[in-house]
Amino acid sequence: MKKSSDLRSSRRSFLKAGATALAGFYIVPRHVLGGSGFTAPSDQLRVAGIGVGGMGYNDISGVFKTGKVVFTHLCDVDDARAERARKDHPKARYVKDYRRLMEEASQFDAVTVSSTDHMHAVQALLAMKAGKHVYVQKPLTHDIYEARMLTEAAEKYKVVTQMGNQGSSGDGVRRMMEWYQAGLIGEATRVYSWTDRPVWPQGISWPKQAAPIPKGLDWELWLGTAPKRDFVDNLVPFNWRGWWDYGTGALGDMACHLMEAPYRVLNLGYPVSAEASVGSVYVGEFQRGYFPDSCPPSSHITLRFELPGGKTLPFHWMDGGIQPTRPEELGPNERMGDGGNGVIIEGTKGKMMCDTYGRNPRLLPATKMEEAQATAESITRIPGGEGGHYANWVEACIAGHGSKAYELLSSPFRIAGPLTEAVLMGNLAIRSYDYREPKADGGFTYPGRGIKLQWDGAAMEVKNFEPANQFVKREYPAGFTL
Repeated sequence: MKKSSDLRSSRRSFLKAGATALAGFYIVPRHVLGGSGFTAPSDQLRVAGIGVGGMGYNDISGVFKTGKVVFTHLCDVDDARAERARKDHPKARYVKDYRRLMEEASQFDAVTVSSTDHMHAVQALLAMKAGKHVYVQKPLTHDIYEARMLTEAAEKYKVVTQMGNQGSSGDGVRRMMEWYQAGLIGEATRVYSWTDRPVWPQGISWPKQAAPIPKGLDWELWLGTAPKRDFVDNLVPFNWRGWWDYGTGALGDMACHLMEAPYRVLNLGYPVSAEASVGSVYVGEFQRGYFPDSCPPSSHITLRFELPGGKTLPFHWMDGGIQPTRPEELGPNERMGDGGNGVIIEGTKGKMMCDTYGRNPRLLPATKMEEAQATAESITRIPGGEGGHYANWVEACIAGHGSKAYELLSSPFRIAGPLTEAVLMGNLAIRSYDYREPKADGGFTYPGRGIKLQWDGAAMEVKNFEPANQFVKREYPAGFTL
């Protein structure tokens, strides 16, 4: 496993390659893009989609619109959610179990995975073991351990990978990188990122009443790697995000879109510590609710990252409507971020701010923007920006592992994996905060509160609070494995 310093060195090499590569690689012939000994069987990529409703439908549509993809298979546990995709691709074979899908792996080259968070890792890894390129929705995985396994598997099996955080293909993050490398805000001292999500229920108890399983939904397959439970109302197709067994809360939903820009601008690695506080839920007069199945209604996470020279960078995450104090350089009527979401990077000489996906980057105070506009573009842009995120992956799949197109991927697992680990470290801190032990008098104590979790990123281990390590890796039920 790579150490934090090795990871930063690897990421620096990737960024250097991106900065010096030729732009407009999409129009270069495939035989030029291919690596040593590359032989192209076809200029059309055969793709299978796992999870094809909702965001999954957007993903397969985005991939298909590149004009270089044919869908051979569609896979979903819910017939109703899959209906629209099946109408769009009537010749694609439809199956409900991804394991049956992979029995026909010889018929496709790549797989999109847009299922629930708790199923990403097992589905993506099975495809990668079969030598298939994979596009996986954010967050890459449900657990830290799963993210590490996918990162290592991408290199082991020499496949082309991409996470579905489309802002990583946008111009905004690249412009911020150029500004930072030009020294326009000096050395970074602190980062804030925030969101107004969740927009689904969190901080609630699991429903006591079971509900009828909707027609066409295979509930056992939907549960997959999660513990067995009865079906309940208002869980699918969206509200599963607020339950720990299936989702990763507001942090998992939005941090890959918001933390990605500063993480990449500052070339960060694994965090070295994490701490959390969460919003309270009251179920009666002066009684704080305790709902261990559900993500909290709001949280404030502080991760710390090592910087060159022995310094550490505090990186704050806030959700549930919590926001940092407005910068003094921001005018009283100027919007902070995009209103509900945003990022601020503070430096020794100034500050940078952007919206979700790294959009609309600007310097604070605004007088610095003239200097920013004069900064030369040195990092290759992705054709189409955010909208080119799918094509960025498709072209690399066609060109092959190790090609120039491969080197220009925006969010391959070698980058997306460590980012996801950092994001999920925040959830580990939240769950440690709510970890409780019984007291002799019949009450409970919460030993994970008010402490800083010391994280060994290479070993994936909390060094000073053993109960936290149960949240690094889940145990799967029989029939599912990494």
